[in-house]
Amino acid sequence: MLELDGLVMDFGGFRAVDGCSFRVDKGSITGLIGPNGAGKTTLFNLIAGALPPTDGTIRFLGEDVTGLASHQLFHKGLVRTFQIPHEFHKLTALENLMMVPPAQPGESLFSNWFAWGRVHATEQDVTEKAYETLEFLELSHVAHEMAGNLSGGQKKLLELGRTMMTDAKLVLLDEPAAGVNRTLLRKLETKIEILNRERGYTFILIEHDMEMIEKLCDPVVCMAEGKVLVQGDFQTVRSNPQVLEAYLGETTGDAA
Repeated sequence: MLELDGLVMDFGGFRAVDGCSFRVDKGSITGLIGPNGAGKTTLFNLIAGALPPTDGTIRFLGEDVTGLASHQLFHKGLVRTFQIPHEFHKLTALENLMMVPPAQPGESLFSNWFAWGRVHATEQDVTEKAYETLEFLELSHVAHEMAGNLSGGQKKLLELGRTMMTDAKLVLLDEPAAGVNRTLLRKLETKIEILNRERGYTFILIEHDMEMIEKLCDPVVCMAEGKVLVQGDFQTVRSNPQVLEAYLGETTGDAA
């Protein structure tokens, strides 16, 4: 589904991503781990179109999408969430979901005047889908609550819901566990699993919570200093000496 080939991102004299290459298979949940400053979020920004790479190639569904903007990738089915949720805090949870589907006829003044039946029908369909999404996420009770008043965990669930309001094929999740209490975190894990196994979503997941990575992700890719150190299943990556040294601060001798 996604192929990264030799991605490089330079900021002046600093190389944040240094020749990253790996692939993401359809239907997988790929974990992306590494210490702070490893280049994980910068890599996400390259994949999601927030930054054009200095060098290298990004292919999505077999198409070269290197340098395409975020909105162009959105229409192709590649979407992302953020470590700090980007909700519209003065809109309700329901409204946050309803505004996601693109090209709604109600956005056109002409349609509102001369095709109001189509506008009304589309709005009903979008509203129904938004309510169904909230029910799936177990957020129906906050449907009409301002999104800015939700807890951190509820906002993360709402971010996931916004990806469900699109025809998403690949979802980039940036630290979904950050700032989430353990109860809501387990709920979030369950929803990601269901979306993956039953609805065919493919995910790439940046996370520091190793319990979440172990439970959800295969394969796991570990980065350090802008490079891919190792990739494989969780146990293989976890026991790799380079990972122990770079990510966990242990040497092979310490681990023994």
